Amino acid sequence: MLYSFAAWEMHNGQTEGRSLEPAQRILKVSSNGMALDPNRLYEFGPFCLSPRERRLLHNGQRVELTPKAFETLLVLAQNSGHVLKKEELLQQIWPNSFVEESNLTQNIFILRKILGNDNDGNSYIETVPRHGYRFAGSVREIESKQSIERAGLDVSRSPAQRAFPRYRVITALVLGITLVVGVYFAQRRLRPRTPQPQGKIMLAVLPFNNLSEDPAQEYFADGFTEEMITQLGRLGQGQLGVIARTSAMQYRNTQKRADQIGRELGVEYLLEGSVRREGDRVRITAQLIQARDQTHVWAEEYDRDLQDVLMLQRDVARSIAREIEVKLTPQPQNRLASDPAVDRKAYDLYLKGRYSWNKRTEEGFTKAIDYFQQAIVQEPNYALGYAGLADAYALLGSLPNAEMPRKEAMPLARAAALKALEIDETLSEAHTSLAFVRMHYDWDWPGAEKEFERAIQLNPDYATAHQWHAYNLIVLGRTEDSLTEIHQALELDPLSSIINTDAIELTYYARRYDEAIRQGRKTIEMDPRFPLAHAFTALCYLQIKQYAQAIVELQAAVLESGDRIDMRANLAAAYALAGRPDDARKVLKGLNDSPHRSDMAFHVARVYVALGEKDEALSLLETAYRERSGPLILLQVDPGNDSMRSDPRFQDLRYRIGLHQ
Repeated sequence: MLYSFAAWEMHNGQTEGRSLEPAQRILKVSSNGMALDPNRLYEFGPFCLSPRERRLLHNGQRVELTPKAFETLLVLAQNSGHVLKKEELLQQIWPNSFVEESNLTQNIFILRKILGNDNDGNSYIETVPRHGYRFAGSVREIESKQSIERAGLDVSRSPAQRAFPRYRVITALVLGITLVVGVYFAQRRLRPRTPQPQGKIMLAVLPFNNLSEDPAQEYFADGFTEEMITQLGRLGQGQLGVIARTSAMQYRNTQKRADQIGRELGVEYLLEGSVRREGDRVRITAQLIQARDQTHVWAEEYDRDLQDVLMLQRDVARSIAREIEVKLTPQPQNRLASDPAVDRKAYDLYLKGRYSWNKRTEEGFTKAIDYFQQAIVQEPNYALGYAGLADAYALLGSLPNAEMPRKEAMPLARAAALKALEIDETLSEAHTSLAFVRMHYDWDWPGAEKEFERAIQLNPDYATAHQWHAYNLIVLGRTEDSLTEIHQALELDPLSSIINTDAIELTYYARRYDEAIRQGRKTIEMDPRFPLAHAFTALCYLQIKQYAQAIVELQAAVLESGDRIDMRANLAAAYALAGRPDDARKVLKGLNDSPHRSDMAFHVARVYVALGEKDEALSLLETAYRERSGPLILLQVDPGNDSMRSDPRFQDLRYRIGLHQ
């Protein structure tokens, strides 16, 4: 890699003797527009940088640098403490030239290896994800001739007087290249390995930047990010943990430093990159960063036909796995090798479908279904297309008052998941979707358990599989296992509002109310506009009889949800329990007048339970049973139903749902 870089420099005529002009052009002004003295030196730690002599000294000894590596260091040092965008650096170091970003990345990589860390153990050059680089070392400027002489540099002759004859320049350059290449590969062989952390190595894939001129291609960059997460999740098999998309996407266009992101997500490594699509060609750059010291571990660029994009993803995933020393087992290697070629139009439609699905709205699910169906028409045996279709139908069928009735959507989700698995049994997403239908609609707990376990076996880093599995476990009475699963989901997707909220709900079902409230406060602080977080925190306050606080949270839930029926029902129940039956009945009247009453029977029943009217509550629960309402699976574990447990009708309903284990 270093040899290719040096050869590129030679090809462009950038020899040591001929590269002074660009450096002098850089040195004319600083970042604040002030003129620079050519005799000025820049000191940081044990290093001294001389623009005029084009030398870097370490404790008085010269350090060999390629011309462009020197110029990169010079620009960074001159702008110490400031973020320089990659585009700015490329323009200053390679003016009036079209140069790939990977050349800059390679320079940064080389400089970090040479400079090492400062006295505090931090890298001199920080990566600011998705923006550029900052020179973090404390730079001291020396301007006097005496100081320059004390640094051991000869200033008695001009650069022209000090130039070698041409043949000596060429000889020196060849010897220098040979030396640098030899040292580089010797270091690769001999440098001590950084000990890896015990247990699973955690990595986050930051949103790939869309460098295409068309903003409409954002879906392609997002889709590639998600697919990269999926590909890496298949590689680890318990050794590599990959943060889920929801949390990773929080860092789109972030100004945060790599080490800060690493701390927030609990990861050792970050993968960042960019996507530039032009017609049927796609160029992808990717770089792996060690979060702790912000050093580059690996960087590469790929330029492929869109038809080969899946092969491209596998190449990137393998390279990253090698660099962080994850030993692939034969199974995931074979899995990567077996991915079939996919029609590029089908893949494009699939990415658009995932982009819409991830909006988590009824409109988004509807659009996603259309895109996935188009992908399947384009490629009839496209397993991922069917898996996406299953996900879209499953979540659409779980929305309150959705345009598509639950009894229509869930069977379609089941059929799509089964078709995906018929084509490719190794798709974790399809097993997870099938498990969700088995649990949430079929009430087939053993069948759901089997599918969840297979999904997690295939991709241990699929947070959604752990998240939904936790509900199946709580239904089966395996409370501790359920909490373990939801915490595993949180580790993989720590910034997901819905997973954090599910942690509140499951801890509530475990009857650990104080712990659930703490989780609720944390989630609300993270996302104060997420209505479910307010709602489940309120349920905990109701159980410890802090009714005023519960009502405050539920009023916020109603407001943030746009007056959703289930939120209003919870508020009415809180009024009833707080001794405000008139307020409860006022809300209840509006609920009973709703045209969606049959769909929301389970939630309206909660109000009658709070009012102590068991007959009406049980009648509504029977309606919910006929509708196969999703929340019924939690009938057994919900503390709000404690007052009805001794009623034979309630026990019979539990038995019919299969909750008699």
